[in-house]
Amino acid sequence: MKRRDFLQKSGLAAAACWYPTVASAAKVSPACRCMGREISTDVCIVGGGLGGCAAAMAAIRMGARVVMVEPTDWIGGQLTQQIVPLDEHAWIESEGCTKSYRQFRNAIREYYRSNYPLTECAKNATHLNPGNGSVSRLCHEPRVALAVLQQQLAKPVADGRLTILLDTVATKADVCRDRVCAVTLHSKHDDTPRVVNARYFIDATETGDLLPLTGTEYVTGSESAAETGEEHASATARPGNVQAATWCYPLEYDEGRDHTIDKPEDYNFWKTYIPALTPEWSPHPLLSLWYSNPYTLKPKKLDFLPPDSAYNDVHPKNLNLWKYRRIIDKNNFSGEHFPNDISIINWPQNDYMLGGVYDVSPQEREKHLRGMRQLSLSLLYWLQTDAPRPDGKQGWKGLRLRGDVTGTADGLAKHPYIRESRRLKAQFTVTESHIRPEKPREINGRKLAENFCDSVGVGHYILDLHPTVEGDNYLHVDCCPFQIPLGALLPCRMKNLLAGCKNLGVTHISNGPYRVHPAEWNIGEAAGELAAYCVNRRRLPRTVRCRPRLLNEYQSQLVRNGFQLDWEG
Repeated sequence: MKRRDFLQKSGLAAAACWYPTVASAAKVSPACRCMGREISTDVCIVGGGLGGCAAAMAAIRMGARVVMVEPTDWIGGQLTQQIVPLDEHAWIESEGCTKSYRQFRNAIREYYRSNYPLTECAKNATHLNPGNGSVSRLCHEPRVALAVLQQQLAKPVADGRLTILLDTVATKADVCRDRVCAVTLHSKHDDTPRVVNARYFIDATETGDLLPLTGTEYVTGSESAAETGEEHASATARPGNVQAATWCYPLEYDEGRDHTIDKPEDYNFWKTYIPALTPEWSPHPLLSLWYSNPYTLKPKKLDFLPPDSAYNDVHPKNLNLWKYRRIIDKNNFSGEHFPNDISIINWPQNDYMLGGVYDVSPQEREKHLRGMRQLSLSLLYWLQTDAPRPDGKQGWKGLRLRGDVTGTADGLAKHPYIRESRRLKAQFTVTESHIRPEKPREINGRKLAENFCDSVGVGHYILDLHPTVEGDNYLHVDCCPFQIPLGALLPCRMKNLLAGCKNLGVTHISNGPYRVHPAEWNIGEAAGELAAYCVNRRRLPRTVRCRPRLLNEYQSQLVRNGFQLDWEG
């Protein structure tokens, strides 16, 4: 089957335009009450990433009407528009996530089994991994995740319980007596603003955009050790010290062809650039097959060997970057459906360390967004022209951008991968000592993080910080399987605003394991459940947390709906 015919059959060709436009959505959906340019609803979710989608599913499940606002034309956040394969813990196939997240993962595998010409071996694999990438047990195309999310939200969209406004951003908020009353929205397709009135608002944006708009207190960058008591905290507070962001892209390798791109404008700068980090990066430029080992901070060699090159018999001694985030292993598919593998380029070599993109001037933001793109394109050009090969020659000219995978004309992702958001000044802040306690709890031989009586879920990942824009090198240390406390989702002051993703109450240090896919989903889903619970019970979130009877009722609701609140058992 030709790929074009397959895309039409499976529905992926129309993935980017599946939802109605902003104008038509307002006309057809009774998920909200519309009066001219005003919308009234129960829950307004700003941000359509994994946390936002999970929040929408949860709130709708509990009977709330929902409006979800997304600045791009794809929902799914880091998994789709940023094309970052699933970062997950070692036990994900059996525990450590919500029921709905597991259903989402299962649906991705079933989508491949139902729509793709898999080999018999791949089709029968219990834990199918379409890309066989080493970073995850489930590496797959972003369009498939998008299609699955659309399927899961199709019914509430069709029956009017959910309105999704794509290509739309929040630009203003009306606040009265510590309550968010409304947000003003602007669409790239319509010059006339729209106002959404809601009983509850969930900030599920990539950079905590509702926090400054609503005047909600928040933190950025690294806190001081005196403030948090963390072992690895900065000596002084540095609000601008955020982790590097990355503009990812997919590549295939087409042996014998020349797909070399035009030389990027900033290539000469990036070719010789060595990150100025403490401890130092390595004596090698960023564009090389060397980097700073995240665990030891010593120089470490990497390999890059695309498949189907003339060097298939060369066995790399080090991590082969090609296989690290590979989302399509052609050997999983029959015939010529995928003539080549596809791999995502999200490496140390395209981590952008020269500045952040929020709480800066518009000019500074555009400068750094351009810088991210130039770095990623420069890395591609270096791989095509200068990268060392086993035969002593340089460059892999057959590397080709796959814009059909990203849904973009230039082949880069729709949105950069932002690792660190603005973070809520919350009723409870998770610190390094909570997830790396001196004396961990131990249950069934497993060492666990501190117990939170207001837990709304669990998660685990390495405490993983990438280099920062103010010169900190990697921080990679183990932490214990942890819980997600309800207090971290609640602002200290604002009464009807909830965190719905990595903007919850964590620190620069503890952010690391809370930002990955299953944790973000759990955070968003818990926020959606809480918003609907508060709508139904006419209670405030802070009241639910501080009254044992209400907290128990809410947590019991979570358990009935498939949440895991602790790692016991």
